[in-house]
Amino acid sequence: MLRSDFAYTLPPELIAKRPLARRSAARMLQLDGASGELTDRHVADLPDLLQPNDLVVVNNVRVWRARLHGQKPTGGKVEVLVERLERDDVALAHVRTSKTLRTGATIELAGNHQAVFMDREGDLFRLRLARGCWTDVMARHGHMPLPPYIDRPDDADDDARYQTVFAARDGAVAAPTAGLHFDDALREQVRAACRGMAEVTLWVGAGTFQPVRADRVEDHVMHHERIEVTPQLVEQIQATRAAGGRIVAVGTTVVRALESAAASGALEPFAGETDLFLTPGARFNVVDAMLTNFHLPESTLLMLVCAYAGQDAAMAAYRHAIAQRYRFFSYGDAMFVTPAAGVRT
Repeated sequence: MLRSDFAYTLPPELIAKRPLARRSAARMLQLDGASGELTDRHVADLPDLLQPNDLVVVNNVRVWRARLHGQKPTGGKVEVLVERLERDDVALAHVRTSKTLRTGATIELAGNHQAVFMDREGDLFRLRLARGCWTDVMARHGHMPLPPYIDRPDDADDDARYQTVFAARDGAVAAPTAGLHFDDALREQVRAACRGMAEVTLWVGAGTFQPVRADRVEDHVMHHERIEVTPQLVEQIQATRAAGGRIVAVGTTVVRALESAAASGALEPFAGETDLFLTPGARFNVVDAMLTNFHLPESTLLMLVCAYAGQDAAMAAYRHAIAQRYRFFSYGDAMFVTPAAGVRT
């Protein structure tokens, strides 16, 4: 497969730079992967698409204020994006600066905090705070890490709207965006329409925005993300299956977590890292339907949707969405997708 097979041209004005006033007011394109049929709907219609024995699974991760601005002692500007914590005072982070940092270099952060560059782990810089802990520094001085295509500073509205109503477990640097469409009212309507809702955790990393640079998709090195699929969730999914219900994933992060935990062919509790890369030809063991946003051209997330719904059907859906002026990406509209024939085990 070639990366260019997943390209499309998006008019810049269709990139949603701000959320809608009401979360559940977004549009929703329904795609039947088996037939390719498309139906224009709204997210508020989601309860009508659920069956009484379905289980809806969401990602309960919370985005922390992971973007920090600082400077080197020489005055050069530095941007730090905290990816994960190893200790209260030690973080692995992406660092942007005009010149490469040397081991032992100091970064001056807001609030008179200093971070010392210890070493590197791949693309990530290991930074140790001279005093205090990273969670406090982020809470006091950090910024919401909006995606690069939202080319504006974050504001107070983003503090609330770039979090889902399910957010509980800190540590993500990007929101599980399909969940952003839920408000309290829609959450209760979904619960009433099916057997209930369940939670998984995938700590979304900055790698989710990493472009596919290899011309051949098979040559792309997939980023790692931490996931937790609990024994309780496995039991809920098994009970849903026994009752004849479907597993409806809210977002590609949920798909990736559940399918990683079922990589052996059977769903099992799992806590650890995944580098699962789902591309056309993959088989899906768990997920029967998904709610997802519209993803960037040539991205691993678009490739996942193409793997699930069928590449021709998914790309045709994107062309339809562009023609119908849907809003794209994190603050944009959604799709409700059922699988193509033969991709479910």
